[in-house]
Amino acid sequence: MNTIMRKSVLSVAGLAFAGGMFAGPIAAHANPVVDAKPAAVAVQADKPDTAKLIPHGTQGDQSRITLDDEQVGNAKAIIAATKKAGLPERAAVISIATSLQESKLENLGHLGDMNDHDSLGLFQQRPSSGWGTPEQITNPEYSTTAFLTGLKQVDGWQDMPLTQAAQTVQVSAYPDAYAQWEQQAA
Repeated sequence: MNTIMRKSVLSVAGLAFAGGMFAGPIAAHANPVVDAKPAAVAVQADKPDTAKLIPHGTQGDQSRITLDDEQVGNAKAIIAATKKAGLPERAAVISIATSLQESKLENLGHLGDMNDHDSLGLFQQRPSSGWGTPEQITNPEYSTTAFLTGLKQVDGWQDMPLTQAAQTVQVSAYPDAYAQWEQQAA
């Protein structure tokens, strides 16, 4: 890397270059680099290994929906709760795919006549089945933690296809439906 390019990169990062060494934050009186071309700085975010996220490959046709801000926020809440629980990224994929199937990542309250029994929240958990109170179930962190607690009780969930792990926790009338969301969840 040539000297001008190096100085440009360092000045963008807020560091001064002096005598071949980094000198720390640039002082207010430092001279800017003149006639330097802007440096392109590539920052690569940590991307999880697809083999860890989808270890069995996807099963069947995959569905995909465009997420609004609320849905993205709910997906982030699921990821945060999974990290807080100390579980691997695969648990987040299973959780997000389950929520995509159950509620399209929408934190649903009681839907009146359209409600499936007393199902609520991201995972359509039921107070009458012991998942928690309606207030708890409609709290994304709580409902995710409740789902993850159930997942951890499934022997070998880490090695199961997503749909089998999700179904063991959820006990859905449509057990194979979770698989269609695996790619988007990952």
